[in-house]
Amino acid sequence: MSKKKTINRRTFLKGCGATCAAMGSLPFFSSFLNLGMISSASAANIGQEYKAMVCILLAGGNDSYNMLVPKGNSEYQEYASTRGDLALEQNELLSLNVLDGDGREFGLHPGMSELQQLFNNGAASFITNVGTLIEPVSNVQEFESGAKSLPLGLFSHADQIEQWQTSLPDKRTGIGWGGRMNDLLQGLIGNNNISMNISLSGTNIFQTGTQTTEFSVSSQGSTSIIGYRGDGPYEQILTQSIDSMLNLQYKNIFEQAYANKLRNSLDAEKEFSEAIMSVDSLDTTFSNTPFSNNLKFIANTINARERLGIKRQVFFVLFGGWDHHDDTLPLQQQMLPVVSRGLNELYNALIEMDIIDSVVTFSTSDFARTLTSNGKGSDHGWGSNQVVMGGGVQGSRIFGNYPVLALKNPLDVGRGILIPTTSTDELFAELALWFGVEGSELSSILPNISRFYDTNSGSAPIGFLNI
Repeated sequence: MSKKKTINRRTFLKGCGATCAAMGSLPFFSSFLNLGMISSASAANIGQEYKAMVCILLAGGNDSYNMLVPKGNSEYQEYASTRGDLALEQNELLSLNVLDGDGREFGLHPGMSELQQLFNNGAASFITNVGTLIEPVSNVQEFESGAKSLPLGLFSHADQIEQWQTSLPDKRTGIGWGGRMNDLLQGLIGNNNISMNISLSGTNIFQTGTQTTEFSVSSQGSTSIIGYRGDGPYEQILTQSIDSMLNLQYKNIFEQAYANKLRNSLDAEKEFSEAIMSVDSLDTTFSNTPFSNNLKFIANTINARERLGIKRQVFFVLFGGWDHHDDTLPLQQQMLPVVSRGLNELYNALIEMDIIDSVVTFSTSDFARTLTSNGKGSDHGWGSNQVVMGGGVQGSRIFGNYPVLALKNPLDVGRGILIPTTSTDELFAELALWFGVEGSELSSILPNISRFYDTNSGSAPIGFLNI
């Protein structure tokens, strides 16, 4: 009779090699650092209804003044004169039926017919000339004189992409506004095992809090230790070895904390995967692109919301490659249709699930681009135009102040780089209020919000959502 071999921790770690080494970097491991729950007045706003937000980061700086374009004759001529060889043809712009506008006509990039339909059907709107601000800056004189504080690293990819995720342009930090919101609400949303924040693009600042962080997955599903809980002989031995190690009681508190967190991570990954697999497949067809595949996984996760028992979710998707210093027109012609189709597919899936009123999708980007051409493309700018989509959105509208596009206007700090007239704080505050955060607690998520919005006003910061 063979003698049973005991596997201790050191022997196991030595023997399992790369498999064990991967344990410390499991995408889902960082998702369960919930060290406690905050007592929150916002609990009163977290009822039984489900709500979700989908944040799409167009990383690199989308040239959004070629996404939303003035179409009326005089405004178009102004646009064409400033943009030069970057200007789209007037007759190719897709017409938008704008409600409650100021009389100006607008069109969409010709590759975004699906978004045109969403806008004209009241399912989408735009927030215009929005960007990072420490405090309101009214004109180029205030910008140049130093009378107003300006964001750190203005026009820098690293700084501006960080500040869109933190909404703290006066400091550099690794804590995002979505993470701070998760800190505030985690424990009130129905499932303490799985983070409210789910990332399809790995670890990110937006969803990182001081007490919580994202649950990281891919469009192929959540990730576990290869072979763990498998059916084969090797997988069964591996599972027994890992379970044996994790069930030990360690004298070292850090080893014990690691084992506990890894156990929680493995159990939560199992719960998440089983919930996704347990629901019927959606009939909505998604394009075979990385962007649409990510949105499809988000739709499948939302479809499993009741099985997961979670009341609030925030999803994050990064779509990179928008730093078009050259070939702006052909690259946008390739990439903007991918965004348009993906948004429409997600919208159709949410309609199929009858959950469209409970999900808001919004785009972000580092910045817009210079309105002037560098001879090949456009360079780093500031204020930009962003899409918002969902049943709760006041659709078919242009929110904010779409600026004059003539050069040397009061907002032009050079080359058609435009000072934002709406802050990221106002955009994110409205999303947070819709999500269930109390006005009295907005400053814990957006510390600079009082510089742009009276949290006691009872009105919405911008007005694009039904709050």
